Amino acid sequence: MGRTAGRSPEDTRRALLDAAAAAIRRSGIHASLDEIARQAGVSKGGLIYHFANKDELILALTRDHLSAFRKSVHDRLDPADTGPGRLTRAYIRALLEPTEDDAAVRDAIMLIGQLMTVPAVVELTRADSEDLYAELDADGLPEHVLTLVTTAADGVSTAPLWGVSGLEPRYRDLERRLIELTRRPELWDALR
Repeated sequence: MGRTAGRSPEDTRRALLDAAAAAIRRSGIHASLDEIARQAGVSKGGLIYHFANKDELILALTRDHLSAFRKSVHDRLDPADTGPGRLTRAYIRALLEPTEDDAAVRDAIMLIGQLMTVPAVVELTRADSEDLYAELDADGLPEHVLTLVTTAADGVSTAPLWGVSGLEPRYRDLERRLIELTRRPELWDALR
């Protein structure tokens, strides 16, 4: 199977990452390169051209997901918001943004669960989390406020994994309250 006509190398790479995500969700971390190549519409040699081995593909898939999340946070920065906690508010928005597709959220969480069984992925995500939390730590909020609002947002963002639905009004209210907490220094001492 040769290169798909009209598809750029970037398009092929994207197709391989998408196929790897789907195959890992379906078959687990042990999904074969043959299965991934077939789903992407390329030969195994074509896959190897883009990713020398499965470990490289898995790390690229992980980097892709980490990068997409970081972009999602930065896309939600409010240009008019220049106060302390600006990045934290964008982080909350990114995690609690309404979605019509709970299945996509569940799929993403399940994929992450599979990827996290790979030690190199654990190390990569640990380093990325340290970088992100260093940015959040420098965002100007007291540590206890930052921990409270980010942990709450992190927890609620996984609700679709548990089949929870119909709580959208509660999540919108929680998002509003968490963001409000980041803007109310007079409340911060009471949260200690």
